[in-house]
Amino acid sequence: MAEAVSISQGIAARYATALFELAKEDGTLAALEADADALKATLVTSPDLGAMIASPIISRAEQTSAIGAIAVKMGLGPLVANTLALMAEKRRLFTLPQLLAEIDARIAEEKGEMTADVTAATALSAAQTKKLADTLKAKVGKTVKLNTTVDESLIGGMIVRLGSTMIDTSVRSQLAALQNAMKEVG
Repeated sequence: MAEAVSISQGIAARYATALFELAKEDGTLAALEADADALKATLVTSPDLGAMIASPIISRAEQTSAIGAIAVKMGLGPLVANTLALMAEKRRLFTLPQLLAEIDARIAEEKGEMTADVTAATALSAAQTKKLADTLKAKVGKTVKLNTTVDESLIGGMIVRLGSTMIDTSVRSQLAALQNAMKEVG
């Protein structure tokens, strides 16, 4: 399973690099970012699209036709539309989620941004989100975009992942640490 993920990641990285470099040459990085965001949103809201790109039963011609129609309907730029068509012809559409993540990472790096994954016990207010982003920006010296999710099992606090750094201030992890300490004593 891990090997399949690694192969998918490698395929996606090659397509993302090509797409990014072409968009950079053409000065259309903003359009690439908008198209990638639109595709991500569509993947989240359309289980049919996710099923279509992952299905080995759907033929190349059907995938190419479907992804072409989707690109036209969404108004995607020619660079992204042509890349999607090529991916369909090569039976590589299954890597689309990884491709979009790779594009996001390259664009963020180009802008001098980083993305932090934040899992909180409760939804963060706008003020809390801004303060957290400002604090992380001061720490790393780059603009930080937050991907926030809510996990009530944390009880309280949050877990922040920024690059290779993880900060866990959740009550759940503090209780687990206390439980381990109690086991060592007794």
